[in-house]
Amino acid sequence: MDIQKLRQLLADVQTGQVGVDQALDRLRALPYDDIGYARLDLHRSLRQGLPEVVFCQNKTVEQAAGILERLWQHHDRVLATRVSAEMAEAIRLRLPEIRYDAVSRLVVLARAELPPLPDGAPYAMVVTGGTSDLPVAEEAAQTVEFLGSRVERAYDVGVAGVHRLLNERERLAAADVVISVAGMEGALTSVVGGLVACPVVGVPTSVGYGASFNGLAALLSMLNSCAPGVAVVNIDNGFGAGLYAHLILRRVCGEK
Repeated sequence: MDIQKLRQLLADVQTGQVGVDQALDRLRALPYDDIGYARLDLHRSLRQGLPEVVFCQNKTVEQAAGILERLWQHHDRVLATRVSAEMAEAIRLRLPEIRYDAVSRLVVLARAELPPLPDGAPYAMVVTGGTSDLPVAEEAAQTVEFLGSRVERAYDVGVAGVHRLLNERERLAAADVVISVAGMEGALTSVVGGLVACPVVGVPTSVGYGASFNGLAALLSMLNSCAPGVAVVNIDNGFGAGLYAHLILRRVCGEK
């Protein structure tokens, strides 16, 4: 149950359309849903303001589809990450209303679109070192958008041509949080951290040649950044960065 549905239930109790005992029965039944291979946390949106998100990597199609179906019964908006194109097509046979993005590998279920945000709304800016970082960057950016916050993008602005990043100084300076996505040596995050006054979320990617060690070099570089105000998520964790950025924006907007 999400906050909107809980408000409606309480309103129905207030108007007498739903009895107190009936409402209590609904609430008691909701903390989690045990479907055998997963226990779905149906109260997460009440505790954290965000519903449970489905990580589909290493799940079978049957497991992923079953979890999504059950969450879809309880929530008006559902997000799944790390969904392959083949898995998405198989899930679509059971949930034809899904929206799938092959770049970010995200699946979205939504009964209604979120209201548009004004141009002046606080925003997260997502920047990448190169085009190869786009899958992780789009996972981050689209996560922020799914959660209801504003995003701007500046891709392929890595330090090999730092003038490209400097051309974005105005938008960077106006951002409320920056998500810096980079592989190789991950230097972009330190440079961004030295340019902006807002929090920076570094996302190391597994992009790079052998000595990048599948993102370990970028991770260590970001963790050892001398620029203040930089926090770092795990390698390729665009979703984690997007959610963290949304939490910052929610506070900037005065929401809890």
